[in-house]
Amino acid sequence: MASKLFTTLQNSQPLFVTWRRFKFRSNCSSRRHFVSNPEPSPLTPETKLLESFKEEFEIGNRLISFETGKMARFANGAVVMAMDETKVLSTVASAKTSIPRDFLPLTVDYQEKQYAQGVIPNTFMRREGAPKERELLCGRLIDRPIRPLFPPGFYHEVQVMASVLSSDGKQDPDVMAANAASAALMISDIPWGGPVGMIRIGRICGQFIINPSMDELSLSDLNLVYACTKDKTMMIDVQAREISEKDLKAGLRLAHPEAVKYLEPQIRLASKAGKLKKDYKLSMMPESTMEKIRNLSGSRIEAVFSDPTYGKFERGEALDTITQDVKMALEEECDEESLQGLSKAVDTVRKQIVRRRILKEGARVDGRRLDEVRPVYSEAGNLPALHGSSLFSRGDTQVLCTVTLGAPGDAQRLESVVGPASKAFMLHYSFPPFSINEVGKRSGLNRREVGHGTLAEKALLAVLPPEDEFPYTVRVNSEVMASDGSTSMASVCGGSMALMDAGIPVRDHVAGVSVGLVSEADPITSEITDYRILTDILGLEDHLGDMDFKIAGTRNGITAIQLDIKPAGIPLDIICESLEPAFRGRLQILDHMERAIYAPRTKDERNSPRLATLKYSNDSIRRLVGPLGALKRKIETETGARISVGDGTLTILAKNQSIMDKVQEKIDFIIGREIEVGKVYKGIVTSIKEYGAFVEFNGGQQGLLHMSELSHEPDARTQAQGSDSKHLKIKDSETLLKRVQNLKLDSGTRHFKSKLFFYIYAFHISKKK
Repeated sequence: MASKLFTTLQNSQPLFVTWRRFKFRSNCSSRRHFVSNPEPSPLTPETKLLESFKEEFEIGNRLISFETGKMARFANGAVVMAMDETKVLSTVASAKTSIPRDFLPLTVDYQEKQYAQGVIPNTFMRREGAPKERELLCGRLIDRPIRPLFPPGFYHEVQVMASVLSSDGKQDPDVMAANAASAALMISDIPWGGPVGMIRIGRICGQFIINPSMDELSLSDLNLVYACTKDKTMMIDVQAREISEKDLKAGLRLAHPEAVKYLEPQIRLASKAGKLKKDYKLSMMPESTMEKIRNLSGSRIEAVFSDPTYGKFERGEALDTITQDVKMALEEECDEESLQGLSKAVDTVRKQIVRRRILKEGARVDGRRLDEVRPVYSEAGNLPALHGSSLFSRGDTQVLCTVTLGAPGDAQRLESVVGPASKAFMLHYSFPPFSINEVGKRSGLNRREVGHGTLAEKALLAVLPPEDEFPYTVRVNSEVMASDGSTSMASVCGGSMALMDAGIPVRDHVAGVSVGLVSEADPITSEITDYRILTDILGLEDHLGDMDFKIAGTRNGITAIQLDIKPAGIPLDIICESLEPAFRGRLQILDHMERAIYAPRTKDERNSPRLATLKYSNDSIRRLVGPLGALKRKIETETGARISVGDGTLTILAKNQSIMDKVQEKIDFIIGREIEVGKVYKGIVTSIKEYGAFVEFNGGQQGLLHMSELSHEPDARTQAQGSDSKHLKIKDSETLLKRVQNLKLDSGTRHFKSKLFFYIYAFHISKKK
């Protein structure tokens, strides 16, 4: 019945009337469907519209807004932050139930989809793939300030997702995503001790700039990202060009009140649209259980930490033995509640003992003074076959660094909504499981490895020469051989020495050291009443302490900083005070590094990589590249060199000078160079005549080699050059013709498969017409 009605309607009306009148639409499978288009019904008083809430404010002459209620309404909390034409959506959700665990499973995902800048992804599937390095780094930037503010014992799974909705390319969305995530947590029902505010500070010509644009950042010698609560610091991330400690302190003290300006709008938004905080179940250890396990293990644990002769693994084995003995005692008493939290309780007892000894006695686990750096061993050039290498050890932490030089075309291509399209300096950090004597599986990009590698990369970038003076692409590999704290700062030291060993003209050595903190706070006001600052912390001191303050720089100033904390904030005064012991420790390490290698090494020309940039016309470059790049790839395969093609330029990277000479000889043969009388050229016989031979050389040009000009003896200059080419001793054209007839022709070409080379003088040249 429906089919007959459809046929009748279709035959009784013109085609265009039928389709438009009845709203037919065809898809790719040629199946037709009706499209419903109901008339809009009038609004009634009972109609429920989207209710949104918005807060607008101004920081650094930029209008900023927080908005909620319009998008992602089912999320526990969702906030859109806007600055100019850049908008970022941050959402938060929490699991309804909590499985037994002793940590907070917080996940932060940051994503930049290409639609945000009006671009279709250039991938086969035209979709975004796995998270890129920048997305992982931005996720860490959001995670670090919000994690310490969750209440102790809150172990429900929490996921924060930040998505860039639109970008005008003027502002970096990472700071906006962090502020929007804080606002989303504030309006959610998840217990959280925020809000936090995050700000970016730049400096141009000595003047600090609040919320600098991307163009301003390219001119700035400081990129400071600072996060805080109303009165305490939560996170610091710095990239600088040798900024002094005094100037950095001034930047930090400027950043704090500016970041605080983000807090009040979040509080106002939460008062309008926020949910009541839910009573989540907190996993707290009963005090009776803690006291029982403390009595069983406290004295033995203190004896272990009082003996500085214990190494990392010996200390760990002794603590495992104590834990097993306590477990056996609890099993005899059938104390299931204490057995369930045994691991967490022993770790808490260990933490209390170590912190008390540092605060009351100034005694560290390995017997060092509070400001003492571990013994340093450094060696440069330990792998002489590589472009550059070094081995750096500080205490039990050891890192192997290597440097590889590449052509400009080897630069990493970046696909970000802001920032440069490529980068020519890369530092890749690797933390294999054997470095801590564990069995593990190697996987793809790891957030920790990417974060540590980027920190070391930022630290070294400040001393590299400009790209126009040093056009190489540089890759530093940092392989952790053994880990007992601060491997990222060891990567800075080892990477600096490897760069000098590679002969790269860096301005100065860069060293890094990690500073820790152990503090005691008032249980009611949470104000710090006593604290100790530790220089060059061990892995255990990092785990049991309050902060990991990584500071890298030269003798002249700081190049990179990363601050991570565990308590709910640290006063800025203590942060600034920590810069001085870090500077003294950095100088000690620099002294050791300079004894290993003081200045960039002058490499042996036979083994050092060679880079040449040649200028040709675009037509000449097209001849060299060949169809679909076949000729270029053939040269690279035969010589092992790398060839990069630009607009009118040809960049060659060869492993040594001999390979560079071979490549340039092949390029000269294809493209050619200006003919000079008296110079020696290499050519191929293309045709034989009774009066001589036509020889092709110098990029397709042909010259007539007359019988009267044939050399019957090798030229003295070619002998001096050590040439191994064949020299013909020919009396007449018949002999020459017989020699050539014995050679087979290449199919489809006029060149001989067994090439017959001549060294000739350019006395008489007839160009190919």
